[in-house]
Amino acid sequence: MKSYNNLRFTIKIGGEAGQGIKSAGVMLAKVATRSGYHTYSYTEYPSLIRGGHNVTQIEIAEEPVTGPSDNTDFLIALNQETLDLHANELTSGSGVLMDTDKKLTLPKNCPFEVVSFPVPLKELAGKDLLVNTVALGATLALLKGDLEILKDLLQEAFGAKGEEVIAMNVKAAEAGYNYVVDTYAKGKNVIYKNYLEKKEITSDQIVINGNEAVALGAIAAGLQFAAIYPMSPISNILHVLAAHQEEYGYVYKQPEDEISAINMAIGASFAGARSMTTTSGGGFCLMTEGLGLAGMTETPLVIVDGMRGAPATGLPTWSEQSDMQMVLRAHQGDFPRIVLAAGDPEEAFYLTMQAFNLADKYQTPVVLLIDKNICENDQSFSLFDTSGYKVDRGKFTMTRVEDFKRFALAKDGISERSVPGSGNFFIANSDEHDEFGYSNEEIANRNEQMQKRMAKLETCATEDMAAPVLYGPEDAEVTLVSWGSNKGSILQAMKGFKERKVNFMHITWINPFPAEAVAAVLTKAKHVVNIECNYSAHMGSLIREKTGIEIKDNLLKYDGRPFFVEAIEAKLREVL
Repeated sequence: MKSYNNLRFTIKIGGEAGQGIKSAGVMLAKVATRSGYHTYSYTEYPSLIRGGHNVTQIEIAEEPVTGPSDNTDFLIALNQETLDLHANELTSGSGVLMDTDKKLTLPKNCPFEVVSFPVPLKELAGKDLLVNTVALGATLALLKGDLEILKDLLQEAFGAKGEEVIAMNVKAAEAGYNYVVDTYAKGKNVIYKNYLEKKEITSDQIVINGNEAVALGAIAAGLQFAAIYPMSPISNILHVLAAHQEEYGYVYKQPEDEISAINMAIGASFAGARSMTTTSGGGFCLMTEGLGLAGMTETPLVIVDGMRGAPATGLPTWSEQSDMQMVLRAHQGDFPRIVLAAGDPEEAFYLTMQAFNLADKYQTPVVLLIDKNICENDQSFSLFDTSGYKVDRGKFTMTRVEDFKRFALAKDGISERSVPGSGNFFIANSDEHDEFGYSNEEIANRNEQMQKRMAKLETCATEDMAAPVLYGPEDAEVTLVSWGSNKGSILQAMKGFKERKVNFMHITWINPFPAEAVAAVLTKAKHVVNIECNYSAHMGSLIREKTGIEIKDNLLKYDGRPFFVEAIEAKLREVL
């Protein structure tokens, strides 16, 4: 078993596509959260329409847990492939729940002696669809979990499908639970470990992933229109938005492709609606022409890019952080675009809300970068707080203005904005234009309009841009630099080096870039390590471009998997 000052326990459930691996993992995470623990979940599945190996890993801890481990303390195997692929991750004394109906056996590559718990999952389930629920009940019995919490969750999950479906699932959970108690309890209260024993709950928590957080953040920000073409890993954003549009009064439109998606969102924004679209790297490529149109017409727009392995189709269901430079340079010519990057679902929620205000205030596209590990990995957080948020439409008027100049020159780069139907006549097309919107190619006008548009970034840098967050002591032996979902694994790894001075600079603003604040940290640093999930160190290149500082020690990963906590710990031991 892993040794921690505070409990941290890793459960992994694996099986075939269609066995409900992801849903079972989320259910288990919610049981743990409602039992007073913190959780972090990591999911893997192949780029297949049907079939293939699926696995979900749930980290359970007494204190906040933010990154995945590459070791497993308890393995739930619904098929032989799960044992074959993950037995080498088990630690000494690990538990293994195996389906005896499938005659599963531990492979020879299992590195330690483990404790196996054979359970006839299929026999107890009666139906293939209920095998995962039986496994959940059995797991709760082995880990001293509260079966009533699971029953409540099943009621919530299947409430819309009727009492019969609820009863079937509750019965399956009870069957797994009772089998383990009768077979392995032997009169003892603790069967294997008490790692799910209910604790006193001191604060409310939610279990949420980045896709859900973005969707909820958009709703909280007053979303009025969204057009999204499904593409992994952001598809669940549209699933959440589509389900709640009547409840919250916005329109979700399913377009035929990403080109239509961005143009629909631009059109809705031009008409005055708070609009967004989301995609991944390949879809963003198709949106490039529309991105430039929004920049030239100074139309507010929020775009969320959920990054995955590239180029081309790349690794469709795996993660990478290799879209940054594309997003910064996309479309010919120069125009202002604001680029933000979230490090976890909580940041994704708040940055999404902020993105809508920034888009309206600066009348320009705002891109939020997240990656697959944020999009689809669930994590427990305290309830999000929207009480301090106010919708800011910027220089927006519905009042008729005589001789309205839509693109009037302004020192801060921001002209007054209106919409059709307000009585204000103006033109907006893709050509360079004068203050009224009429096409104009004269030298003086071109220079004035270009300088006006680009001034928005200077204003944004002064009024809204946030400095990077520095975790740990200012005086450190090693300074880690990173962005995106690496944040969680880095913070988790740093917990083991509290006596060895390590700090971490987490960057969320990509454009405009907080060059002075970044340089201030790096010039004091004794040894700097840049950590990214891409091949060519996109953040490292941006830092060098903006500050002149070259980071020579890069820890890079581009296999589609996240940085596991142990990899960060190993790097810290190497440089300390």
